[in-house]
Amino acid sequence: MIGRIAGVILHRARDHVLIDVRGVGYIVHVSERTAAGLPPAGQAVALYTDLLVREDLLQLFGFSTLLEKEWHRLLTSVQGVGAKVSLAVLGTLGAEGLGRAIALGDWSAVRKAQGVGPKLAQRVVLELKDKAPAIMALGGDLTVDAGGADEPGIEPGTPAASAPAKGAGADARPASAAAPTARAAAEALSALANLGYATSEAAAAVAEAQAREPEAATAGLIRAALRSLAPKD
Repeated sequence: MIGRIAGVILHRARDHVLIDVRGVGYIVHVSERTAAGLPPAGQAVALYTDLLVREDLLQLFGFSTLLEKEWHRLLTSVQGVGAKVSLAVLGTLGAEGLGRAIALGDWSAVRKAQGVGPKLAQRVVLELKDKAPAIMALGGDLTVDAGGADEPGIEPGTPAASAPAKGAGADARPASAAAPTARAAAEALSALANLGYATSEAAAAVAEAQAREPEAATAGLIRAALRSLAPKD
């Protein structure tokens, strides 16, 4: 199993990237969101990968963080969700957005991904709702970046050989920038669990709070979640 690949980008597209690793070029399929956050051709890159093996096909799928890879693994465990549909969902919502949607039972958000109908979106939410809190609780650890390339003589930040691929968003948030919000959600979930709240209701409350205030720190999320969980008169 190939779990990580590091090298130099030779070519970028909206849904895949060609990476040179010591003279061998690997085509790695990625979501549009991940593609938008990659450096230009000619620069070093590293991605976590999942290898799809069939009788007549070998395909590599790439992810900027372990959190994204873990959600891909869970998504493809749902009947009717293949690797390409999983990438479409992750490209639309991102790993953190997907976690919030599932925790809140918001199948309409999942439905926005290309190739996902209402029945499949509902199935994804139904089958993964009990697994989402565990992944959200580990979010801070799983958001670790894949790191720089291991190619001798190539350092991250090498001048680009060409401009970014069409569609690459200059404002795309890198994996390292996503880590604080994932960590805050994980810490808030842990705190609520220690207070005796059920995992599922705590996850929904944290997801709702983070949807309202995406940049909120741990303390703010806990306060907002507690307000949501408080008995209503």
